[in-house]
Amino acid sequence: MGFPLELALRYLRSKKRAFVSVGTMFAVLGVMLGVAALATVISVTGGFRAQFREKVLGVNAHVLVLKYSSDFREYRTIMDQVKTVPGVIGVAPFVISPMMVTHGERTATGVLVKGVDPNRVSQVLDLPRHIVEGSLEGLRVAGAKPPERRRRTRALPESSGTPSTASEGSQGKRSVLEELEKIVEEDKARVAKRAPAGSESEVAPAAQTEPEFADLELPKDAPVGSVVPEGGYQSVLPDDDFLPAELDPDPCADEKAVSKLPGIVIGRTLAKNLNVSLGGCVQVTSPTIGYSYSRGAIRAPVAKQFRVIAVFDAGFDQYDAKLVYTDLYEAQAFYDAGDSVTGIEMKVADIDDAKRIASEIEERLKSGIYNVMDWEELNRGLFTALQIQQILMSLVLALIIVVAAFTVIATLIMMVLDKKRDIAVLKAMGATDGALLRSFVYQGTLIGVVGTVLGLGLGLLICKGLLVYGVPLDPKVYFISRVPVLVRWSDFALVGVFAIVVCLLATVWPARHAARLRPAEAFREQN
Repeated sequence: MGFPLELALRYLRSKKRAFVSVGTMFAVLGVMLGVAALATVISVTGGFRAQFREKVLGVNAHVLVLKYSSDFREYRTIMDQVKTVPGVIGVAPFVISPMMVTHGERTATGVLVKGVDPNRVSQVLDLPRHIVEGSLEGLRVAGAKPPERRRRTRALPESSGTPSTASEGSQGKRSVLEELEKIVEEDKARVAKRAPAGSESEVAPAAQTEPEFADLELPKDAPVGSVVPEGGYQSVLPDDDFLPAELDPDPCADEKAVSKLPGIVIGRTLAKNLNVSLGGCVQVTSPTIGYSYSRGAIRAPVAKQFRVIAVFDAGFDQYDAKLVYTDLYEAQAFYDAGDSVTGIEMKVADIDDAKRIASEIEERLKSGIYNVMDWEELNRGLFTALQIQQILMSLVLALIIVVAAFTVIATLIMMVLDKKRDIAVLKAMGATDGALLRSFVYQGTLIGVVGTVLGLGLGLLICKGLLVYGVPLDPKVYFISRVPVLVRWSDFALVGVFAIVVCLLATVWPARHAARLRPAEAFREQN
């Protein structure tokens, strides 16, 4: 052990032969608390980011190919092109649109109904891993085929003509007017024939005209006199409209029919809100209200019944309450586009390489009508906010280590002032400025190393405690049910290096002050 290190250890101990002095103990404690707080916060914020990424990627793919058009019928050709890109391990089409889901008297609006291919969904999504009840078996009905493209136009009345040209429209209007005039003339002739002779008016008074149905014989049980009921025609309507079962049949009432319905997979929160369980029947209705024009045709809202075959729990309340899965063909049937999809989703081997793969796919397609997005771009707002939060919180808590470094500075300065006479004696006995400089640098470094090691250990214990016991969170606010923690040795190593460097820099000025101290000045001040 060299002289500078031996001197540093001697000064760190108490005069009363204690293990460490009070000043040294508080300096180490300050560094320890700062390191523990910073390591814990980095682990928690990193856990939030990892949890959100896991939840997002659990129900979403890594790369998407969308089209700047509602007609994406060539998706099979695009799938054949992108599945050969290195790094792509799964490709599948999908259809997604907002719908209304109803079960009994309960209704959920704004639910995203995602149509997936049952044979390919496990290749691109982690949905099977999140299923807590049931399975994907029965998602597609046997013999199901893609819907046909429908193009319907309205049939105009024959009398109105075809509004293709102005002349045809005018001719149609004239024909209608001629028919109306003919009817009016016939009515006038019929009324004049019934009028009494010598009357100046075309229409005779009602009392002088012969009843038109006077020769008809009434049945024996016909009512005689006034038929107005007592109290008039006033009545009270029921509070709720009621239609007989034959006029408004319930498609979910027949259990045998329900067992043959196509399957649907819903989230745990949505199942709780709708009060539906496995085997239950739900109705999915398109967002169209009443009749609307679509592609030049009158189109009514579409309502289809589904059987709940599975319940998933993604751990992300936003998905568990607003996302359901059904067969691709059934989702396509809600619209008139036929075998068209919203886009193509892909899974890659390395999610950190998704951006490069998306760029390669976009280069391979070489068309301006397709938009290729990776998972980070698709959720840019969420992950950017999480990253900014992690950086800002880390910077704020790093100030604790800086404050601890000032504690180290104060400890060393007090030690220099207290040991002035000893330093002067050492210099008079031949101790060099470099040896004394290294001695005080060693003191600050030892404080930093011991405090950092203890702080990292304390931070690790806190993180393990959070993992074991967990801190519950409101999933409606934080979207997850407990505080996530991600312990990465690289983060702990970065915090440790930062703390030691800060403590080392804090020793520079007190060490230089002690090294420049002159023996004569020290003895003069002591006298």
